[in-house]
Amino acid sequence: MKRILDACCGSKMFWFDKENPDVEFCDIREIERTEYYPGRYIEISPDTVCDFTDLPFPDDSFYMVVFDPPHLEYAGDTSIMALKYGKLKGDWKAMISKGFSECMRVLKPNGVLIFKWSEIQFPLSVILPLFSQKPLFGNRCRKRGNKTHWLCFMKETDKALNWTLEEE
Repeated sequence: MKRILDACCGSKMFWFDKENPDVEFCDIREIERTEYYPGRYIEISPDTVCDFTDLPFPDDSFYMVVFDPPHLEYAGDTSIMALKYGKLKGDWKAMISKGFSECMRVLKPNGVLIFKWSEIQFPLSVILPLFSQKPLFGNRCRKRGNKTHWLCFMKETDKALNWTLEEE
């Protein structure tokens, strides 16, 4: 079993090693190498084709989960933006919430979830209430128009919730 899960990898844009053998790349889509602009290509080729709201892995499987769900509702179905990033459809708030819960389910105790969100259409303040816990930390800076946020969560365990100073 691999140690890291990317639950909605898309074209693996932020990965330095798009073939990292320690990462299980998942996405609901598969797209053969396609030229979307002269000389620019996209390919979506996950290891596992699945929906991030119903991951096909046992509980407590991964040390780290990366969750970068679609963040666009207003994009044409055949637009370059929808092709590259996917599209929010239907009751997308429930979908994002269920996806977060699924990512936490497959995370090992004390495992780390990295969440990425772009505020192009919806601010982070709309998204965070959909989650069952608050992030530990992340970037808050919005200087120079940066609308992408990276947040870190840790899977809570009973012991982690009940720690005392004597245990440290």
